[in-house]
Amino acid sequence: MATTSSMFMYSLTVQPSSAVTQAILGQFAGTKEQQIVTASGSRLTLHRPDPVQGKVTTTLVHEFFGIIRTLAAFRLAGSNKDYIIIGSDSGRITIIEYVPSQNKFNRLHLETFGKSGVRRVIPGQYLVVDPKGRACLIASVEKNKLVYVLNRNAQAELTISSPLEAHKPQTLVFAMAALDVGYENPIFAALEIDYGDSDQDPTGEAFDEIEKLLVYYELDLGLNHVVRKWSEPVDRTASVLYQVPGGADGPSGVLVCGEDNITYRHSNQEAFRVAIPRRRGATEDPKRKRTITAGVMHKMKGAFFFLLQSEDGDLFKVTLEMVEDENGQSTGEVKRLKIKYFDTVPVASSLCILKSGFLFVASETGNHHFYQFEKLADDEDETEFNSDSFPADPTEPYTPVYFHPRPSENVNLVESIDSMNPLMDCKVANLTDDDAPQIYSICGTGARSSFRTLRHGLEVSEIVESELPGVPSAVWTTKLSKADEFDAYIVLSFSNGTLVLSIGETVEEVTDTGFLSSAPTLAVQQLGEDGLVQVHPRGIRHMKNGRVNEWPAPQHRSIVAATTNQRQVAVALSSGEIVYFEMDSDGSLAEYDERKEMSGTVTCLSLGEVPEGRVRSPFLAVGCDDSTVRILSLDPDSTLENKSVQALSSAPSALSIMAMADSSSGGSTLYLHIGLYSGVYLRTVLDEITGELSDTRTRFLGPKPAKLFRVSVKGQTAVLALSSRPWLGYSDPQTKGFMLTPLSYVGLEWGWNFSSEQCLEGMVGIQGQNLRIFSIEKLTENLLQETIPLAYTPRRFVKHPEQPLFYVIEADNNVLSQSTRNRLLTDPSVVNGDAASLPPEDFGYPRGTGHWASCIQIIDPISAKEVLQRVDLEDNEAAVSLAVVPFSSQEDETFLVVGTGKDMIATPRSSSAGFIHVYRFQEDGKELEFIHKTKVEEPPLALLAFQGRLLAGVGKDLRIYDLGMRQLLRKAQTQAAPNVIVGLLTQGSRIIVSDVQESVTFVVYKFQENMLIPFADDSLARWTTCTTMVDYETVAGGDKFGNLWLLRCPTKASEEADEEGSGAHLAHERQYLQGAPNRLSLMIHFFPQDIPTSLQKTQLVAGGRDVLLWSGLQGTLGVLVPFVGREDVDFFQTLEQHLRSEDAPLAGRDHLAYRSYYVPVKGVIDGDLCERFALLPSDKKQMIAGELDRSVREIERKVSDMRTRVAY
Repeated sequence: MATTSSMFMYSLTVQPSSAVTQAILGQFAGTKEQQIVTASGSRLTLHRPDPVQGKVTTTLVHEFFGIIRTLAAFRLAGSNKDYIIIGSDSGRITIIEYVPSQNKFNRLHLETFGKSGVRRVIPGQYLVVDPKGRACLIASVEKNKLVYVLNRNAQAELTISSPLEAHKPQTLVFAMAALDVGYENPIFAALEIDYGDSDQDPTGEAFDEIEKLLVYYELDLGLNHVVRKWSEPVDRTASVLYQVPGGADGPSGVLVCGEDNITYRHSNQEAFRVAIPRRRGATEDPKRKRTITAGVMHKMKGAFFFLLQSEDGDLFKVTLEMVEDENGQSTGEVKRLKIKYFDTVPVASSLCILKSGFLFVASETGNHHFYQFEKLADDEDETEFNSDSFPADPTEPYTPVYFHPRPSENVNLVESIDSMNPLMDCKVANLTDDDAPQIYSICGTGARSSFRTLRHGLEVSEIVESELPGVPSAVWTTKLSKADEFDAYIVLSFSNGTLVLSIGETVEEVTDTGFLSSAPTLAVQQLGEDGLVQVHPRGIRHMKNGRVNEWPAPQHRSIVAATTNQRQVAVALSSGEIVYFEMDSDGSLAEYDERKEMSGTVTCLSLGEVPEGRVRSPFLAVGCDDSTVRILSLDPDSTLENKSVQALSSAPSALSIMAMADSSSGGSTLYLHIGLYSGVYLRTVLDEITGELSDTRTRFLGPKPAKLFRVSVKGQTAVLALSSRPWLGYSDPQTKGFMLTPLSYVGLEWGWNFSSEQCLEGMVGIQGQNLRIFSIEKLTENLLQETIPLAYTPRRFVKHPEQPLFYVIEADNNVLSQSTRNRLLTDPSVVNGDAASLPPEDFGYPRGTGHWASCIQIIDPISAKEVLQRVDLEDNEAAVSLAVVPFSSQEDETFLVVGTGKDMIATPRSSSAGFIHVYRFQEDGKELEFIHKTKVEEPPLALLAFQGRLLAGVGKDLRIYDLGMRQLLRKAQTQAAPNVIVGLLTQGSRIIVSDVQESVTFVVYKFQENMLIPFADDSLARWTTCTTMVDYETVAGGDKFGNLWLLRCPTKASEEADEEGSGAHLAHERQYLQGAPNRLSLMIHFFPQDIPTSLQKTQLVAGGRDVLLWSGLQGTLGVLVPFVGREDVDFFQTLEQHLRSEDAPLAGRDHLAYRSYYVPVKGVIDGDLCERFALLPSDKKQMIAGELDRSVREIERKVSDMRTRVAY
């Protein structure tokens, strides 16, 4: 990266991609428990299915900085641990293992075999493993196949041989599978075509006669080479292979799945073929053939079955029936193949059947599903079809078979895992007047698409909410003795007294507890083995074995602040004195002789918990109204002596000393958490020996004073911080880095830890007059999603200019529209059973080639949280663009303008006409009224409001329209793009036009001459998908290949274009290389490995800087953060270089080359790589810190600040 670049950005992922390309199952931890590993983009995720709760929890996410193409799990014979083989774009085969003790992936082998990148002839597209774990085959689409022999050495470590080649030129591979042959020589099956003859034959006859072959490759373990053993022609449409169990479990061989048929093939068996049943129904086309898109084979004791899925999502259960001898024993010869309808689930990219009786469906689009098997469709209700009724020869005709789809009977959905793939568009807006804005997005396809609201926060599950007699000021819970597992009392403090509630089956008031009920309470603590302490303004009450000891406050003084732990009590008096007590050996409280005078009024105190094996906490933190925090020693030799002091920006309102897990030291560290009256939260490291305070991190929580409470969440100590909204400070389960995340909950005034039989780890809080008990289930997901279902695949959406409403255009291709469906269903010739209409969100819409189904929906995500109105489009029109336009000719009234195309065909691009519909807003935007539509030559793919008129991109033409009575009136036009205009942006009189494959063009509109004049364009052909203006001269964009870039217009050209009267000069300026007169310069370029679908300049956190937020098609959300100073740039550049060498990507891809996939990376520092610093072993951290001349803590603080200041 040239350090001369004048602009630098820091790239961060806010939400990783949720599209799963492949899921595999295995015992990766080496225990009996099965885990699921999923690949999404460049990340590998390990999930742990919990069969008891029916949930899937994420254990580990690892960023590979490379494209993961294929995964396979294998185990060596006799072992009980599965390894993972990865085929990636690095030109290397990688074998990794999961290390459960450290919760990380560890690389065992990395073998180079070819160039990097995803290429036709570089292996990595197909990866199959011998079921006994003796060899794996990695193959490319064309020509190359490599076999690696896997074994173990004397130390029982995994070894890998050098590759054995099985190359065959001019051969295309469609699918691969490894045969199950028991312990004979491993055999790999492939579906291949030899295109050599048809390549040489210009007439096309050889192409028509070409045969698709099923080929067996045998690895001879004795001779150590690979031979092509057997080949046989199969159905030309065949596309997938599935392994059939062999050895003692079955007949071996493969299932070959083609269009409308499934065939069983093996070298020593006859072929058996069944048809794929088609759906029957009034809206179904009886001639439409189905193909198998996903499947899974499951072995049970003495039996096995396949679940194969068609592109409609229907699962079919396929079984093999064997020939039996006289004794009823199976002979290993196949008798027939059987198929029956099982259930319908979302179309999957991978299916996994767990031994615990669950089915994991990694959906192609939308949420992933986790099902539980109810039964295995062994009953006779469903018709079963077998191979006796179908000819084995693929060329012979047969009668198709049909079934009626029905709601699920065999599987039952237990959990739906959020996935925003594909994410079509997103916008950031603050419609709920929260501190931070929300992200509104449209995602999904067909009837499973949705409108989602994303908020930053942790999910809270509320257990109890009950009203109290008055408004309490504070709440505590306490045990009765040290040995108790659960809390016994809830103590509430009111302005005039104290109420004690006992926790049991029900919660009720108790009076005989020894607590003083006539005064408010400042602190409650279970002391020693079985004592209780209550601190109130007039003194301290110590209750033990039914006796009550009272320590009265000195005359004319009251207690203003208190803090306690199991062995110590410290109180502050109104005179600024601090009184300290410690527990004696007999369990009574003893006051320390001297009292410490503080300079100002004490506002808050904190004692840490007593460390394990000690008798006291060594420090007392004291906050005063002179905006300082002092640390006092409690050591017997230096009691109440000043250890250190920290100045603050405002007076502290709360303090809490607690030990938390820490990524820098690897163990746990003592922290002082400070809350200020200004709503700022600080966390500083408290040195356990000297009491020094260091490494302060700050975060603004909200406008109210911050209060802090120590709570326990998921087995770790956490801090609950309350301001205008509640926050939780905790250690990230994977990186151990400190996270501070708001809770998605009402604002609380006070909180405390709560533990009972029903709720082991909960919290109790007060909000106004209500007592609330709640718990936090998940710490891994900090973006909460609210979902509103949509009708069809959403394409674009806009917000109403004033109201919190969104307008979404949706369109689906090859799907029957609402009116066509209704016409078919009401047709009098329909048979009774066929008229049943199934819910489309489960079964999809009926298909029809060339048909479009499209509509406009109005969505209210704030109050109604539903679709308010739906406007369906007729005549095979589909919406392609929309804009909210105020027209000056109509006194600036705002209209919704929607662009549509009629009879559109995606490739090659064609349509019979385009239209621009105009709608008027009624009822504050809650309804749309159609006004008129204007016919144009092509579908208008881009619309924009421009100076009180409408700007439209129709094909290559850029036009300005005004609103007429009967239709839109064309006012100006120019040819602004070489191919098709797909995006428009504007500021002032400048328009930025994006072309589908020729990047962006800057156009100026001259009002006097009424001319649109292109004056600057780009030197590189970028296939633009989305753009946004960063400032008047700069545009950021994304392209179809997954790049993000920023282009800037030369200042001179920019100023010339805006000069008065420069229209004639610009219009006749000489073209440069058949383009505009000027060229844009590239400022930054980065490859994030997802196709950007939207880009905007926005703020994500309260008081944060402007960032560029982009959304990616596979559900990714990322930000680009501009650097302000040169110093930070140098620091992060050096850190990035060190991490590239010290933490090289696991799959062997070069990080710099990966981020420069199409164009060398420029001006962008990879924040996702910098954040891996926290995961390094401490010796590497120390080494890098030494090179950078900083401390480890300082580096971690800088890296975490980059994220927390601008994003989540």
